[in-house]
Amino acid sequence: MIQTPYYLIDESALQANMEKIERLCELSGAKALLALKCFATWPVFGLMSKYMAGTTSSSLYELRLGREKFGKETHAYSVAWGEDEIDEAVGYADKIIFNSIGQLERFEDRAAGIERGLRLNPGISTSGFDLADPARKFSRLGEWDSEKIAAVLDRISGFMIHYNCENGDFDLFDRQLSDIENRFGNLLGGVKWVSLGGGIHFTGEGYPLEKLAERLRAFADKFGVQVYLEPGEASITNTASLEVTVLDILDNGKKLAIVDSSVEAHMLDLLIYRIAGKMNTTGPHEYQICGKSCLAGDIYGDFSFPEPLKVGDRLSIADAAGYTMVKKNWFNGVKMPSIVVRELDGTLRTAREFGYADYASSLG
Repeated sequence: MIQTPYYLIDESALQANMEKIERLCELSGAKALLALKCFATWPVFGLMSKYMAGTTSSSLYELRLGREKFGKETHAYSVAWGEDEIDEAVGYADKIIFNSIGQLERFEDRAAGIERGLRLNPGISTSGFDLADPARKFSRLGEWDSEKIAAVLDRISGFMIHYNCENGDFDLFDRQLSDIENRFGNLLGGVKWVSLGGGIHFTGEGYPLEKLAERLRAFADKFGVQVYLEPGEASITNTASLEVTVLDILDNGKKLAIVDSSVEAHMLDLLIYRIAGKMNTTGPHEYQICGKSCLAGDIYGDFSFPEPLKVGDRLSIADAAGYTMVKKNWFNGVKMPSIVVRELDGTLRTAREFGYADYASSLG
């Protein structure tokens, strides 16, 4: 039995998402790039690379990882490239996307050997959190002014437009894309490719995949561009769990179960966005599942179980792939979860374990 805590990635579930991505690309003509900011666990890239066109990054290290571990087409984006990064970035990338006209002008000569793009901010988003809203007031994410963008159109070959966030509403996507067409149509027709970013929840249950494909193809045909998508969550939703063990049971007016994991260290987004984890369990016995760090709010959420919990019970925190392994940290020195893959034949393979040496080396 594998020692907890560990992230368990299910390749069968992952393949199901990959097949939806493949279907969408076949119908629409779009190309799908894995957004490494969401998921960069390269031990399963061998499966994913059979279905996706490549990767897109948000930093030099993500870019290098995508090139070395995934291969295929590699897009390089950063909110701001450093003087010491740009040459190495160009060496790994097929396309480099600048966040601002200032960055484009500063580095265009050094990026002359590959295709250059610019991030366009349409001023709209589907995010319910100001923290994640690319169109928030005073946003630094991309260029807004059509006239300024038009003045450098001859120096780029494409745009990246990332404005969706867990958007499972096709009608909303359709309306917002129409707004973008109406506002920036004079620009879109002047480039060869347009990335519509990520955040479109098209692998979710019941999503009208065929409608999305038709809409993407219409957009591509209208402007004569190659469309790219950058699925992060859509690639890996419901493909992994965080496996934990109950260490202690308390009752302080509410039944509490402390597990051998930490929300802040292992599923940080739950704290950032003040949301609960997910567990596929129900029953008459209610417990608050708590992490083992000293942070008072280190809580996975309230869940119900068919039987009373006891020390030694194993629990599964569901949907634990996106924005977890890329954000895991050593807070409190809590043991970092191993990464385990359930392969297509059901075999469990431990891809990575972490120990004290990893903790110590991260600090000096």
